[in-house]
Amino acid sequence: MTPLAHLGILGGGQLAQMLALAALPLGVRVTVLEPDAQAPARRCADHIHAPYTDPAGLDALAACDAVTLEFENVPVAALDALRGRVPVRPGAGLLDRSKHRAREKQALRAAGARTAPFVVIEDAAALQGALRAVGGHGILKTSELGYDGKGQRRVASDHDLGTAWEGLGGVPCVLEGLVPFEREVSLGVARTPDGRVAFGPLVENVHRDGILRTSVFPAEVPDGVEAAAREQARAVADAWGLEGLMTLEFFQLPGGELLVNEVAPRVHNSGHLTQDGGGISQFEAQVRAVLGRPITDWRPLHPCAMVNVVGVAGPDGTPLEPDWAGIDALEGTHVHLYHKDWRAGRKLGHVNLVAPDAALLRARLTSLEALVP
Repeated sequence: MTPLAHLGILGGGQLAQMLALAALPLGVRVTVLEPDAQAPARRCADHIHAPYTDPAGLDALAACDAVTLEFENVPVAALDALRGRVPVRPGAGLLDRSKHRAREKQALRAAGARTAPFVVIEDAAALQGALRAVGGHGILKTSELGYDGKGQRRVASDHDLGTAWEGLGGVPCVLEGLVPFEREVSLGVARTPDGRVAFGPLVENVHRDGILRTSVFPAEVPDGVEAAAREQARAVADAWGLEGLMTLEFFQLPGGELLVNEVAPRVHNSGHLTQDGGGISQFEAQVRAVLGRPITDWRPLHPCAMVNVVGVAGPDGTPLEPDWAGIDALEGTHVHLYHKDWRAGRKLGHVNLVAPDAALLRARLTSLEALVP
């Protein structure tokens, strides 16, 4: 029998909840450090209710076999306090890259990955000529803290760019050139401390109002695109010394070329469909990689999709609920709730959908989307 292990997680939100649920059947005890008293993961893991930099809480995590991250914006002080006491996977160096868009894009290029044209904006002087350098149309994004469409402005003139930069607080940003992509896809890659690599599925994604709406596997992409995504993902994982799991988001251009858009040093919203598609999930893959256990690709065995459940307000401001009875009646659905209080724009859960073939999956997905506001 595999010896029991103890995994620590910095963060206690829905991703930590799902990591803990995947860890428990493997005989892995999970402890989360999370300042929110109502953290979703408290229902299935030991919850240290304290700030991320709390000395006693960090001492408890340091007693684990390994520590992983639920999200990027962990205080550097917390990682510094754990350095040399317990393996933290992914490590501080990779986190430092992936939480800062400018450093991330520069490190992607250095690893051999392809990105959209970009210019780093550190001060007002850098605005001069920046839009022309990326092709005349772009998206200005804060270098740190932006997610789910936050901290971004689309710009099409030098005036737009100056106004957008001021509107974002005049903080360091990255200006990315708009590219004519056909679709957005994502791919997870896991790497153990001894260098073994495994991949998740190539997933096709659609966003609404800057938030992921649906993810579908298999992605409808030209031949060779998945192999190309794996090649770039492996190159980045090796160059960055990944220990654990990270997810790469790509733009797929006409003809199949892939550009890396962003990297998340963790499991990803688009990979939630692996919970119900057969085989292991992205959450089990991260647990295995972080603890150095045997790992295989986690490509689903069946066509599957996901629809996010996000807080939506009706005309009178009251919450619009999904048609839960209709969802339960639709064949192949699996509901996953995060036990969070409602707030407009907040991710409250997701619904996975599994079908015997890709055509039926997409037909049922249309029905499912009609049931989720």
